Amino acid sequence: MQVPLIRNPLKTPKIVSFIAVRKKCGTTTKGILAIGQYRFLCALGRNGFSARKREGDGATPIAVMPILGGFQKNDLHSLPHHALMLQRVKLTDGWCDQPWDANYNRRVKLPYRNSAEKLCRRDELYDMVLIPDWNIRCRIQNNGSAIFFHLARPGFAPTEGCIAVSRRTMERILPFISRKTKIMTLGTITRSKPASVRARSRKR
Repeated sequence: MQVPLIRNPLKTPKIVSFIAVRKKCGTTTKGILAIGQYRFLCALGRNGFSARKREGDGATPIAVMPILGGFQKNDLHSLPHHALMLQRVKLTDGWCDQPWDANYNRRVKLPYRNSAEKLCRRDELYDMVLIPDWNIRCRIQNNGSAIFFHLARPGFAPTEGCIAVSRRTMERILPFISRKTKIMTLGTITRSKPASVRARSRKR
């Protein structure tokens, strides 16, 4: 559901402290991204959320992740004004996803001696990318790499563990994000039964 953001009347948009992401009802691979009082559809990992994220499991980690920065396609110029420093990627830019490598979950130069993902893609997924702090500042071997906040595939197809939104959504929310913003992935909320129902269950 696309809901237009109300622009702050001041010249500088008000930076939000948190972006919340939770599972959309009825599916494990789509979510609802909340920024302030507004909601947007997003894509999640092909295996939904996980509180025990591991390399290659196809799950989006449940965590509170500060945004460290981001990158953008080298020839992309029409971005809204924002407070983040988005680095421009080149053909030689990659991201190491080999758990036992010293540069695991780090940006590397291609060609690289071990497994690394290309950051300069032919599709549009990495035209605009934010980098949440998942296993980056404090790395743990095999805890997952390249968990990005990027553009979604058509139909919000599942990701390999990233969070993905439409280009329109990214452009709308980008001015409200800074390095002080955190992404909270909340997983599934379960509702407890009322006390009266629990009491009747125990009597049975």
